[in-house]
Amino acid sequence: MNTNSGKVTLLSAGPGELDLLTLRAAKALAAADVVLLDDLANPEIVSLAPQARVIRVGKRGGCRSTPQAFIERLMRRYAQKGLHVVRVKGGEALLFGRAGEELASLREAGIPVEIVNGISSGFAAAAGLGISLTHRRHCHGVTFVTAHKEDHGEPDWAALAATRTTLAIYMGMRRIESLAAALLASLPAETPAAVVQWAGSANERRLLTRLDRLAADATDAGFGSPAVILVGDAIGESVEAMWVQDAASHDESARARAA
Repeated sequence: MNTNSGKVTLLSAGPGELDLLTLRAAKALAAADVVLLDDLANPEIVSLAPQARVIRVGKRGGCRSTPQAFIERLMRRYAQKGLHVVRVKGGEALLFGRAGEELASLREAGIPVEIVNGISSGFAAAAGLGISLTHRRHCHGVTFVTAHKEDHGEPDWAALAATRTTLAIYMGMRRIESLAAALLASLPAETPAAVVQWAGSANERRLLTRLDRLAADATDAGFGSPAVILVGDAIGESVEAMWVQDAASHDESARARAA
């Protein structure tokens, strides 16, 4: 047991591959006594914490999950024993990861907390599509939003559409039909849209479409959670790039046949 006073590190595991972790995250894992592992984090991350006890505390939308209150009790219990607890969260810990609740619980107990930032799946999705979420030709910002409110309701999609920002929608696959329909009430049917599943991982899948076909195309292609839905004119840059690449490939093939 660690003889020093315990502490908790809220660690952002990034969207998938281990090489997307920060050096600070790797150092924290190497020093961990206990690792509480999120279900969306790459399970291979435990290889970076060879001395730690690993406890899996999965939380997935629509699936049986470890209660949040139990996770908070575990963090407090082990930290109060003088151990370094690393709470591993998929993506960026401070974005839709209930970090606020955990920080409040730990601070109330007088337990020191360190936060290690990481890459959110929304940024990984944009990288996979080869786009800028804040392309100034198309928008003046990006809005990160979850499709699930605490009261199980939905956000004000009309207000979000009115911002004219790129929308990065998390946890929206179960409501993709209703959210697409709500956005269509305020945005043109041809508004570019995309779905990126398992962004930043070796299993990443991408779908480029338009808002009026978003739900149908995603369903037909078998897309599901975890995925990020992106909506806005900036997404069209990826569509245009794809068309340019396809045209170039077609021209090259034609030249090869002619030769």
